[in-house]
Amino acid sequence: MSGNIELLNGVLAAAKAENRAALVGYLPAGFPSVDGGIAAVKAMFEGGCDVVEVGLPHSDPVLDGPVIQTADDIALRGGVRIKDVLRTVREAHAATGAPVLVMTYWNPVDRYGTERFAADLAEAGGAGCILPDLPVEESEVWRKAAELHGLATVFVVAPSSRDERLAKITAVGTGFVYAASLMGVTGTRVSVGAQAADLVQRTRATTELPVCVGLGVSNPEQAAEVAAFADGVIVGSAFVKRLLDAPDLETGLAGVRELAADLSAGVRTRAGAVRQSR
Repeated sequence: MSGNIELLNGVLAAAKAENRAALVGYLPAGFPSVDGGIAAVKAMFEGGCDVVEVGLPHSDPVLDGPVIQTADDIALRGGVRIKDVLRTVREAHAATGAPVLVMTYWNPVDRYGTERFAADLAEAGGAGCILPDLPVEESEVWRKAAELHGLATVFVVAPSSRDERLAKITAVGTGFVYAASLMGVTGTRVSVGAQAADLVQRTRATTELPVCVGLGVSNPEQAAEVAAFADGVIVGSAFVKRLLDAPDLETGLAGVRELAADLSAGVRTRAGAVRQSR
């Protein structure tokens, strides 16, 4: 069975055709429970997310801040396994028809088996995989498996990436490019930073792939700010925090749905700026 890279490409193209940025949400699988996480991903789509990244919880999430680390810890203590991640993808996609990716560190995929993981993710209806710690130079085996099974391979670029490095990364990535808005770990911030706009501009000079910005966006105003120059706005910690702070699951789901709606309105706002065209 082929994965849903074409669905992902179509959704991102549709957002561009509407002259807006896409809203990409993130949530770790198994948080606050496997069933609760599935319900939360559905709520994110119901609220207005165009794409959702399902995180594969890791015991040492070096690129994630304290909010997502807490969620990962809850999921791992709850016994989450890769089969639960795949189930989350399957049920969320089946219920919404929307593109769902997995965001994971490389080690769990390597241990599971590269070909097996790609095949199982495609069978679950997944659209692709974001691999923040997989060097491009070591990615050929994964990229071949992903291409075979119709999955996107999304790489992460950072403000520290030199132009020649950006070109090397974007030459082999598919789906979109994940642009980290600043150096550091995930989490909500007061300001997303001017570095993000410069990174998007430099990345676009190397590729026709959509460039989506993550790390730090937590409210509609920041979403609008990023939407003025990026093809997509990625939000993770703010969704996780809604669930962490909620007294019960239903309240958390309502909060997630509400935040998605607010952010969805934000990405449709120009924030006083005309969105840059290619």
